[in-house]
Amino acid sequence: MLIESLIAYRKRKGHDITVVFDGWKTGQGHEHHGVTGGVRVIYSGIGENADAVIKRLVSSVKRQWIVITSDRDIADHAWSRDSVPVASEDFLRVISRREPPYDEKNGPSEEYHRPSGKGNPRRISKKAKAVGRALSKL
Repeated sequence: MLIESLIAYRKRKGHDITVVFDGWKTGQGHEHHGVTGGVRVIYSGIGENADAVIKRLVSSVKRQWIVITSDRDIADHAWSRDSVPVASEDFLRVISRREPPYDEKNGPSEEYHRPSGKGNPRRISKKAKAVGRALSKL
């Protein structure tokens, strides 16, 4: 069902989409790549989880990625590589168009950083603005 939703979304928007699934406990002995309806699907190999594959992809290709995840470790890694993590819940709202995921006044529904206690509390952080820009592209 996820792949079908992403195929429909890709047809509407034309974005390159890569989905990574865990295959580290069972499956083929090596990483498996395929394309379904224009969506690139990767299954991690035995002994490597999907998180490691995502981190490797974000690190290896020198471009800014929009990484859909609710995993804090992957989100932190994305930020460190000049990519933007977007919460899975926000992306789900985007593809189902139930409600706007980003509000200029309040920022995205979920942020991937701890407040530092510095600066104007009414001002949206740079990371929240980056997430908002990423969501507007989706």
